[in-house]
Amino acid sequence: MPDVLTAQERERLTQVSVATISTCLYRADVRVVCPHGIRPLAPGLPRMVGKAFTLRFIPMRDDIGGMSSYGVGANVHQRAFEECPPDHVLVMDTRGETRACCGGDLLIGRLKARGCSGVVTDGGFRDTPDIALLQFPAYHRQPVPPPSFSRLQAVEFNVPIGCADVAVYPGDIIVGDAEGVVVIPAHMASRIAQEAHESTQYDTFAAEEVARGHSIVGLYPATDASRAEFQRWRQGRDGS
Repeated sequence: MPDVLTAQERERLTQVSVATISTCLYRADVRVVCPHGIRPLAPGLPRMVGKAFTLRFIPMRDDIGGMSSYGVGANVHQRAFEECPPDHVLVMDTRGETRACCGGDLLIGRLKARGCSGVVTDGGFRDTPDIALLQFPAYHRQPVPPPSFSRLQAVEFNVPIGCADVAVYPGDIIVGDAEGVVVIPAHMASRIAQEAHESTQYDTFAAEEVARGHSIVGLYPATDASRAEFQRWRQGRDGS
């Protein structure tokens, strides 16, 4: 799958917030982009940027799934963790199931060892204290101790999915920070990286103005006058 971001654009996405990216996407008329209720597994985890590699679950059925389906080469759940490419984020659709986990410390440790960028689920992980020690970007709804095979059956990967009611297509850009996750459509990623970078610079300028006593009115949202002042502020910072 070809890269949709330059190294500079990827770096910029590590420096801007999910909130800012979601606003840029809203302005571009793409509005359902933040999986609801998905949070970092622990405080202080690294930022996450990577291309989506997806995994879809359905409810487990006793004659097909269960514990006996694990430990064989054709197990879709384990294959997804083995085949998610480096620099990608594994994004899982469990239909919001929180009565059984969709992964634990060994599976997520395997993603880290293989050079993946993170993992996201609309369900939950087990072994969360051990996952936190990995210092690997992991996002879920809540800790879920029971095993996956008690409720969940993985059926296919690298297909379009819904994660907490947000559409995720393979290759979309997934960004995560301390607040949550945002999904950037692949064809918009370069544009949004640039716009979010610009918006973040403006927000820094606006925060300085507010701290100096400037009213928020006429400052946010930006006006022609505030944009002109911002350009002068930026030129001063750049030394030009």
